[in-house]
Parts: sequence; C-alpha cells; structure tokens
Amino acid sequence: MDAALKQALLELDCASLADVDKTIRVMDVGLRAINHGVKLVGVARTVRCHEDFLAVIRALDAAEAGEVLVVDTQGSTRAVVGELFSMEAQRRGLAGIIVDGPVRDVSTLRTLALPVYARGLCPVSGTIRELGALQVPVVCGGVAVNPGDIVMGDDDGLLVATAAQFRALVAGARDIEAREKELRARMAAGRGLTAMINLAEHVEALQRGAPSKLAFKFDD
Repeated sequence: MDAALKQALLELDCASLADVDKTIRVMDVGLRAINHGVKLVGVARTVRCHEDFLAVIRALDAAEAGEVLVVDTQGSTRAVVGELFSMEAQRRGLAGIIVDGPVRDVSTLRTLALPVYARGLCPVSGTIRELGALQVPVVCGGVAVNPGDIVMGDDDGLLVATAAQFRALVAGARDIEAREKELRARMAAGRGLTAMINLAEHVEALQRGAPSKLAFKFDD
C-alpha cells in the first residue's frame, strides 16, 4: 500500500467508504474494537489457528511495520492474544490486530495506541503446540481475507478490500464527507434534515414504482 492511499484512508470513515460501495467486504458485527477512538489501516498478515496461539507468535515474529495480524481462530473459545503480544505489535509498528475469537488483558489493551479488535474475551489462554498456518487465505468476521489485502477499521467496524478497490472509492467517500459536513453545519444553524434531502420526491417515485435514490439537496 502506497503512502498516499494510507493517508487518504486514515482521513476517511469506514461508513463513508461503505456508502460508496455497499458490496465491500465488511466483517460482521461480532468483531468489536477493544480500544475505542483509534484508527486501523494496514496490510493483512493472516493467521489460522485453533485453541492455540503458537501461530500468532510466529506471525508476530515475522510481521513488518504497517501490517495487521488477521487471526482466524476457527471458533476458538480460549484467548490467543493478550497484553504482551499487543505491546510487542505496537513496539514493532504494526497497524493493528484483529482476532476472530477471544483476547484477554483488556485493561492493558485499552491503554494502547494499537487498534485491537476481537469477537470476545476469555481469561484462559490456548495451548502453544500447534503450528497453525501463516499467510494463507482465511475467513475473519465472515469474509475472506487474503495476505496483502488492505484492512481498515474504526469504531464502526472493519472493511477489507484490495488496494485498487479502496483507491477507487476515495474520491466518492471524500465527496460524501464534504456534503455531510455541510449538512451538519446547516443543522447546527437550525435547518431541518428532511428539508435538505429529496424525501418527498423519493417516496413519491417509489410509490409510482419508478427508480429513485435518496439524495442530499442544497437549494441555497
């Protein structure tokens, strides 16, 4: 991922990109941010394991700055990431950790600048004897993630796409955010939301069975 794309994604919200392309890969709502208010943008380094975190250690040892550990635990019920792994990931300059399974030591994780997402919590850790698999296609949060995919996350959730797919969405997302900024300013000044969208026209068209799209409108 080039620096320009990374900076563009850091400046945008996941919601804006998803509004441009509602078919984008989005991880399911069961994966939640452990530490809120931090932004994740990085290159996927994938891990597959089950009730064992040796593969996570191996991936962490090989990971490079700017990468995101994307861990498919295949339904594990025991934690495969905790404070030490997360602190080491932050020290190495990783962009984040996503675990489709449990993590632990959340009191420390919540103090880190490193974004961490997980499906749940468990104080008991897994074993350390299974090799697992590294840098293979995985399923995380219900979507396919390939090594080298770009992962983006904020408090709303997680998106996955190729660099080219994200790059194609940036201009549209910027336009959406500019229009929404204007709407917020007008609402703060007392304007009503429905007066600034084509609600009546949209409803009337749908009632007639005609194609229509709800859209912003600025008449001044």
